[in-house]
Amino acid sequence: MKSAVVRVQFVRRPFEDASRQVRFGHGDPCPQYAGLQGPDAGEWAGRTLDEVAAEDPAAVRSWLTDPDYAPPGGESVTALIARVGAALAALPAGTHRAVVDQAVVRAAVVSALELPATAFWRLDVRPDTVTSLTGRLGRWNLQLGQPAEK
Repeated sequence: MKSAVVRVQFVRRPFEDASRQVRFGHGDPCPQYAGLQGPDAGEWAGRTLDEVAAEDPAAVRSWLTDPDYAPPGGESVTALIARVGAALAALPAGTHRAVVDQAVVRAAVVSALELPATAFWRLDVRPDTVTSLTGRLGRWNLQLGQPAEK
């Protein structure tokens, strides 16, 4: 018996568009896939990492080292990984393409490959690239670093 294949292509925004990413986002929407919206930065939304670090360096240190730490009113890395993983698991068979925040790509890879949450900060997603996950029966394969189609 053959099982249905799910192929997901995550597109990282081009560098020119990524410049706005220097500020924490507001959970940027991904209209066709509700679970793939950007991370919820809570009270940090709209501020740069440097601004938050100047005000509360311990909080930033915790956020960068403890995947269970969440910005005030926001979402932890662990929660982001769980949300994105649930969205992946719910996708029907077929090919899906979503333009998402780099944090969503990292969360998808960590979830799909069953990596520890601490691996989230060890993944670098270059702008204007495609990261593909292909899977069936809950087993995912990763193809990354492909240039985005023009």
